[in-house]
Order: sequence, then structure tokens, then C-alpha cells
Amino acid sequence: MIKLNGVYRHYKGNLYRLIGIGKNSEDLEDMVIYQSLDDNALWVRPLYMWEEEVNSSGQKRFTIVED
Repeated sequence: MIKLNGVYRHYKGNLYRLIGIGKNSEDLEDMVIYQSLDDNALWVRPLYMWEEEVNSSGQKRFTIVED
């Protein structure tokens, strides 16, 4: 389950705050909007990628570290 305003760690180590879920205006795909806690840059990623496993050991791309 995704937590709005939760802090997540990317599997490579960087921290991000999940801002919200939006829709791609072209195909209505759900998109995650998130902000780097390092430089405040805003990022957008398809929801399915946010939740996916990135390797054969089952490691998630993003893991919540703070609600």
C-alpha cells in the first residue's frame, strides 16, 4: 500500500517523499509524483514501476522508511 507523504528509499539508496498519484494525460496511466529529499527535484514514474521488484531476490524499487 502506498503512503502519501511517506518517505521512501530507492534501492540505490536515495530518499524521496511521495507527493501523490496522478494520471498521464495521454493514456490515463497512474503515475507516482515524488520529490528528492536531497535536492527537492520532482520526479514522475509509472505506478507499476514504483511497486515492482528490481531483481531476482525480490528487492523492491522503493521501500517505505517513514510514514
